[in-house]
Amino acid sequence: MSTFPDQALSAARQDMGPHSRLDATSASGSRFTLGGGTRWPVDARTGAAGRSMLKTLRGAAHRFDRNIGFSRLGVALSLTIIAVAAFVLYHSLRDLDVDEVVDAIEATDWRTLIIAGLFVAAGYLTLTFYDLFALRAVERPEVPYRVAALGSFTSYAIGHNVGASVFSGGAVRYRIYSAWGLSIIEVTKICFIAGLTFWLGNAAMLGLGILDAPQAARAIDQLPLWVNRAFAVAILAALAAYIAWVSAKPRVIGREGWQVTLPGGALTLLQIVIGIVDLSCCALAMYMLVPDEPNLGFVTVAVIFVAATLLGFASHAPGGLGVFDAAMMVALWQFDREDLLAGLLLFRLLYYIIPFALSLIILGTREILLGRSMRRLMRPAAPSLGVASGMVTGKSDAT
Repeated sequence: MSTFPDQALSAARQDMGPHSRLDATSASGSRFTLGGGTRWPVDARTGAAGRSMLKTLRGAAHRFDRNIGFSRLGVALSLTIIAVAAFVLYHSLRDLDVDEVVDAIEATDWRTLIIAGLFVAAGYLTLTFYDLFALRAVERPEVPYRVAALGSFTSYAIGHNVGASVFSGGAVRYRIYSAWGLSIIEVTKICFIAGLTFWLGNAAMLGLGILDAPQAARAIDQLPLWVNRAFAVAILAALAAYIAWVSAKPRVIGREGWQVTLPGGALTLLQIVIGIVDLSCCALAMYMLVPDEPNLGFVTVAVIFVAATLLGFASHAPGGLGVFDAAMMVALWQFDREDLLAGLLLFRLLYYIIPFALSLIILGTREILLGRSMRRLMRPAAPSLGVASGMVTGKSDAT
């Protein structure tokens, strides 16, 4: 699950410099362009009304950034979410019986753990198609699926646990993909497209889920059912409008002199499907680990799970630690606290800790094997240098 497109573009911009430009072509024939300049990019075919609207929005954004600052707003939002989560967790867990939590973990059926683990594995398998899709979009089809799977699994497993996934996960991706000749800009574009896939899937699943079970959203936002339904309709309408917008013609967006041509309508639908499958697998794993009674239904648990996950991402805490758990504890108040906490701990074990350990083992083994290969390649050069040195010495003596 993972990455933030705007941060990825910012990282690329720092690497290339303020006046650099890079073009690439997607698999659908549309062009992905990263470039420099001083103006916000606008599609050349955009009408005067569209240019006027973008100019107004650009001016408002610049004024806000100058007077308040987006970075300050982001830090304040993250700290607020973490503070609220800490307060909620304190009041939710202060009378917790630790022995009951341990008993609940020990009482979990091993078959339930296996099924939940299989759903987690299916989720990470789906994540590999984030990178495979992105590699095709940046016209690097020569990178095989096994490499895309390695880059995806290790970057997400480490990014989920370390935090700041756009940087930690991006660094892991670059270490793997650079061996295949990809530049840091191409890796940044992969992070951008993978992040776009994730957010499109989130929007679709959250909109459909809230429309079907608005009471699940009310458990978190405390808003009336009709407001949540209206919110769901707005999400789905915006998603449909976006698909129609990118289907009409190539669309160029960007900020601060950066621009990227978005994937077309067919590719966007594929991104949404990939994102929904990923989130569904994760939600199914969580659904298997929550208590059986009362039975809230999968859609309700899935909506709460996705909303809690997004709050965790917004906090920028590693793995949404504390924030995700607080949201789940508040929204799933019907369950016994000790049983629910046991399920959350088991989910963290399956989705975060085990994949993190596996990724470290895989990357460590890869680095050892690469080091041995490099030493083997350099070993034959040593005798050659010795022979050459001997010949030079002999020639000098003869002279």
